[in-house]
Amino acid sequence: MGVRELDMRLFEYAAEIFKKGSFTKAAASLHIAQPSLSQQIKKLESELGFPLFYRNREGVSPTPQGMRFIRKAQDILRSRDELLCEMRDQLEEIGTELSIGVPAVTGGYLLPPLLKAFLKKHPNVQVQLIEDSPAALENMTENGAVDLSILPLPIENDRLAIRPILTEPLFLAIPNERESWMTGQLRKLIDSVRSNPENSPLALKTVEDVPFILLKEGYGFRRMVLDLCAEEGFQPKVTFKTSSIETAQSLVEHGMGVTVVPRMVMRKESDRIVYVPLQSDPSRTLVFAYSETCYLSRAAKAFMEMAKKNQTSMYEEV
Repeated sequence: MGVRELDMRLFEYAAEIFKKGSFTKAAASLHIAQPSLSQQIKKLESELGFPLFYRNREGVSPTPQGMRFIRKAQDILRSRDELLCEMRDQLEEIGTELSIGVPAVTGGYLLPPLLKAFLKKHPNVQVQLIEDSPAALENMTENGAVDLSILPLPIENDRLAIRPILTEPLFLAIPNERESWMTGQLRKLIDSVRSNPENSPLALKTVEDVPFILLKEGYGFRRMVLDLCAEEGFQPKVTFKTSSIETAQSLVEHGMGVTVVPRMVMRKESDRIVYVPLQSDPSRTLVFAYSETCYLSRAAKAFMEMAKKNQTSMYEEV
């Protein structure tokens, strides 16, 4: 084998070793024997004239030349996959596969009505859902690992195109029982709820000095909440950080602090949380995000068009 005759599988081997950081894990993922994988990579390195990986007890890491080779290999593999997808689209009405990235909580509330409507019209499409943090999903979307993602603004990656889905208001979530850390204003609010469930808008600065529950780093909603606090001239006293808005609400229910939530995830059936509108009338916008450089399948386009047509009824359901 000469360098000009590289087998596409070698690109896959090198890319998978880089991804897993281990020959053993890569071999298991590729369903080949580890000695065979090592031998193939050694042959490849011999043909190229330089090593692709540093090998040590902690694992493997790419050499500078190896990193350049892997990046090019990933581009070639992505182009191959896009070409195959595009060719399948030409032969079929809409294609047979669709992968969607979505943050866990948002997906649980927003996707069921969307998927129900889409699969009713296109029952032969196999939909794969990938749940992860917004930051991770942005990278996966840019690299073509998913066809599209449902993400909240702002989008950090400027190489992604976006299409709006819906905009919803944000609310302050407060325990429905008096707690020792509550200010007098919050206690009066809790008492008034019992006689009048309709709450008047509250300034976010009201909770400046109380325990605040916030999402962890990597979540766009976290930055949105911090920006809202900054606009009112304070930094929240964060006592708990979590990767789930659901966990944040559970902590509120148990009197551990307050948090900010979008309308979509409000626990309307709970009698242990008071949801209060905010005077600044903040909102968040959810969008479809997809790569500007990767091929966008017909199934992905059809899914977005369906969501646009069903936007009103979809919003009522969530």
